[in-house]
Amino acid sequence: MNAYTNLSASYDTPSEKTLESLACELDSLKAQVHADLGERDARYIRNIIKLQRTLEIAGRGLIHFSFTPIPFALGVMSLGVAKIIENMEIGHNVMHGQYDWMNDPKLHSTTYEWDTACDADSWRRTHNYEHHTYTNVIGKDRDYGYAVLRLSDDEPWHPMRRFQFGYYVALSVFFQWGVALHELETEKLQRREITLASKKPFLKAFAKKGFKQIFKDYVFFPLLAGPFFLKVAAGNMIANLIRNLWASTVIFCGHFTEGAKTFPASVCENESKGHWYYRQLLGSGNFEGGRALHILSGHLSYQIEHHLFPDIPAHRYAEMSPRVREICEAHGLPYNTGSFWSQYKTVLKRIIRFARKPATAPDLSMTTA
Repeated sequence: MNAYTNLSASYDTPSEKTLESLACELDSLKAQVHADLGERDARYIRNIIKLQRTLEIAGRGLIHFSFTPIPFALGVMSLGVAKIIENMEIGHNVMHGQYDWMNDPKLHSTTYEWDTACDADSWRRTHNYEHHTYTNVIGKDRDYGYAVLRLSDDEPWHPMRRFQFGYYVALSVFFQWGVALHELETEKLQRREITLASKKPFLKAFAKKGFKQIFKDYVFFPLLAGPFFLKVAAGNMIANLIRNLWASTVIFCGHFTEGAKTFPASVCENESKGHWYYRQLLGSGNFEGGRALHILSGHLSYQIEHHLFPDIPAHRYAEMSPRVREICEAHGLPYNTGSFWSQYKTVLKRIIRFARKPATAPDLSMTTA
């Protein structure tokens, strides 16, 4: 069994010559785009920020001053879209260092703080480093299944897995809080591999950021509405729900489609740049659509390109995608893409399929999930 074979799917590792060629061509593409970064990219992100702020102001204003259902619904949708854009196209991408070259302290990866319950420093540790270094490596990439879902035969089955579609719905509804608590590593706490005391710095940062978000959306803005406190609080809650459901769906479509592969920890041993690129190709999935869909997804509709080039401004992925696809075809490598709905359907099927007990699964009914 080679390093790129797992229980859920088997595939042969390309030759070292092929992987060296792959790395050379992808490195060259990355260098070309880096050399071309400039005013067009700065103007793009600043225009997106203006759009996001306009939508947020309009949304909060409509929610605050609405007296009939239609303006209220428009305000909720406007605020929900503003939150999506801030999280997906601005916050996520800025914190990847995609705009560090601008030397703008408001758009620098080390200082940006986004409008969500997850503390930015925690995100940079668990996502920027762990996920993007060990993409889909079982036991190393904690973004894979978010310690909640079983999505590969590499993970043991437990009777509680039968209910994992319900876990998926709950995770999606409360997605910002699931992401915020990700660094707590609850599975390690259950196995007593770490202690709760060791997580005190994280818990302190989590509480501080969580309180700030709750205060802003459910105390400060509702209080400004006086007797309409509950209306504004409800509008903010629905806007957050819209953002949570959308962010969860986009992220799952990029990582957990039927074509996305998982890997044993052994692949990381002496892994070359070509092997790393190859693993990103195997573990990612794109979905297709119009420009608005790409912006609302933070261009994570190009998840393959994002995993290959996480520090390239995401709006450039649309230009890079045809070339990446050509490189894959030239090397006989997969390029997992499809329509948004076709990809999402495979995600749902995968969640349901791995919830079922495998024919060879041991009885773990007396153990923890």
